[in-house]
Amino acid sequence: MATSPPPFLVVGHLNKVHGIRGELFVWSLTDRAEDIFHPGATFRLGDADAQPMDVPVRSLTIESVRPYRTGWLVRFEDVEDRTQAEFLAGSYLLQPFAEVDAPEEGEYFYHELLGATVATGDGTVVGTVREVYELAPSHMLEVTRPGRPSLLVPLSRPIVTSVERDPLRIVIEPPDGLLDL
Repeated sequence: MATSPPPFLVVGHLNKVHGIRGELFVWSLTDRAEDIFHPGATFRLGDADAQPMDVPVRSLTIESVRPYRTGWLVRFEDVEDRTQAEFLAGSYLLQPFAEVDAPEEGEYFYHELLGATVATGDGTVVGTVREVYELAPSHMLEVTRPGRPSLLVPLSRPIVTSVERDPLRIVIEPPDGLLDL
């Protein structure tokens, strides 16, 4: 069974200060950056584990945003200079899960996959998803198997052929030898 949703999702990293007027370079950690990073959007300040930070600045509201290289240059309300921005650099932007748009058809959040049964197309149960690792070139599913070592399965087509929500099941077509490990 899938795990319950977290209170917050990490949607961006305040990478570094840009210039002297308080702008920060934000590295997007979401597939929907254009929908999330816009003037008026408010975020909690947190850490990489999606835990809100206990600091005087608990929320940030975007005043202006513009694309820049592989991310966004963002200016937040009440952050008026480089010194104030430097205090924020290195932190993460959190969005309450309750405010996140539901995934579209065929999309899912990684936390939803935890605990899913993994089976082959013929119905043979391989194991259960323990963790999802974001690696290049493909994200990986760690699949635990009773009495056998865990298995890493690429989370990509053509190996993952479907993700079924009810009951939660991931159907795979493993390449020759993958299940022999």
